Amino acid sequence: MTRGIMATLAKQISPPNLSIMQDEGFTVSRVRTELLSGLTVALALVPEAVAFAFVAGVHPLVGLYAAFMVGLITAVFGGRPGMISGATGALAVVMVALVAQHGVEYLFATVVLMGILQIIAGVMHWGKFIRLVPHPVMLGFVNGLAIVIFLAQLTQFKDPDNTEAWLAGSQLIMMLGLVGLTMLIIWGTPKITAIIPAPLAGIGIVAALVIAFGINVPTVGDMASIKGGFPSFHNPFGTGEGLYGSALAPFTLETLWIILPYAVILAAIGLIESLLTLNLVGEITGKRGGASQECIAQGASNVVTGFFGGMGGCAMIGQSMINVKSGGRTRIAGIAAALFLLAFIVVASPLIEQIPLAALVGVMFMVVIGTFAWNSFKVMTKVPLMDAFVIVLVTVVTVMTDLAIAVVVGVIVSALAYAWNNARRIHAYTRESESDKGAKVYEIEGPLFFGSTDGFIELFDVAGDPDHVIVDFARSRVVDQSALQAIEALAGKYEAEGKALVLRHLSRDCHQLLTKAGHLMVDSDDDPDYALAVDYSVKTGILGGH
Repeated sequence: MTRGIMATLAKQISPPNLSIMQDEGFTVSRVRTELLSGLTVALALVPEAVAFAFVAGVHPLVGLYAAFMVGLITAVFGGRPGMISGATGALAVVMVALVAQHGVEYLFATVVLMGILQIIAGVMHWGKFIRLVPHPVMLGFVNGLAIVIFLAQLTQFKDPDNTEAWLAGSQLIMMLGLVGLTMLIIWGTPKITAIIPAPLAGIGIVAALVIAFGINVPTVGDMASIKGGFPSFHNPFGTGEGLYGSALAPFTLETLWIILPYAVILAAIGLIESLLTLNLVGEITGKRGGASQECIAQGASNVVTGFFGGMGGCAMIGQSMINVKSGGRTRIAGIAAALFLLAFIVVASPLIEQIPLAALVGVMFMVVIGTFAWNSFKVMTKVPLMDAFVIVLVTVVTVMTDLAIAVVVGVIVSALAYAWNNARRIHAYTRESESDKGAKVYEIEGPLFFGSTDGFIELFDVAGDPDHVIVDFARSRVVDQSALQAIEALAGKYEAEGKALVLRHLSRDCHQLLTKAGHLMVDSDDDPDYALAVDYSVKTGILGGH
């Protein structure tokens, strides 16, 4: 017995697969593809990280450091090689209120607590609950995020000198032209060569044209300077002044009550977005990912990021799609993306700041086209109306609020629809008993649970039935307390009429549920495998009538 327990424990704590190449062959061609894919992702990460830092109300380097550290740690330890993580807009919109009220040090403290909560979720294997997300919710998630990514790119069409005004005239025409050219290059490159990832080719060619001809369009440098040093350890807890002129967060219960609500929300959003992206990348690459391993990696990355002056992060569906479409399949691509990004910050900022935003917008527009589930329009005409409604609902809620709320709403609506459909399925066939003369048998079909109890009670004709009634559950299941309550109420009605009600063909789980509640009256030795049809009388007055 002890050996069995130890074996089970060893299975639970077995080391995760941290192989760099996973099951891909280690070849020069594979490594080149991974490195070029990582470079492409790093270039696309720069404006995203800066933009999300602005959304959260923090210095651009706070977003860039988060993209580097979260991206590196999740690439090394995460559950889905090929998935890219970094600072995201879904988290930034929650952070902005905290930063505005208490300052950036409280944000760093919140990110540390957020990471701890995510590690706990991973250790407890809570990531498996992502399996409860129905496919219509996944479609809505993908479509909603594609729209969010598209809308986020529109801010790049604003005048860098006046963020309230949009580009106009020749600048707008040139911007649109370069975006279109980038998209055309990305579309056409795979038809010519597979050596260079199409997004990298688009960025490189358009950037070269802009620099060579001195075309006046917004560049990365117009957003903010990305120059900085290596991230250094910084404790956000204490007294006095911290980074960027903000006061440190005191290590007190008062601070905990301030940051805890934000940490819980951020941890939930981060894990939901990461696990859904993990599933999506797994579907594209045809490989499974470790949900619990990903939760732990996300948590560890956020704890580290909080102590190194970063804003935290989670999986990024846009950058993950860029990586996968560019050929990235192993941990090398994610690690390379993070290291390239650090190199941009430390030594290559003057060069990167010259890249036109139009090229990066073109890349993200192609991501939008590739991410949006265009077949969902066709799917919605073929699936049940409720599933089509859930797809549209999750898409709209994702765009209007955030991903976590959208997924929760979608799951709740899907669960209620499922419960309603099952509630309508319960019915009964009646016949005279062959084994008990004069007895009437009700053969129940469909699950008996909270949604079907009213329908269950209505199946019976208490006044017109004979003195002996048998309820046969061979094709039914007793699921919850509401079902127990219904059985007791029904037995009480027959008891009041001086009639006997017995239950037959209870499955093992139904038997255990009813026995635990104390409803079954077993007068003889019971057969646990139900080789014989055993009839059970029902005790009343256990749960009461309310």
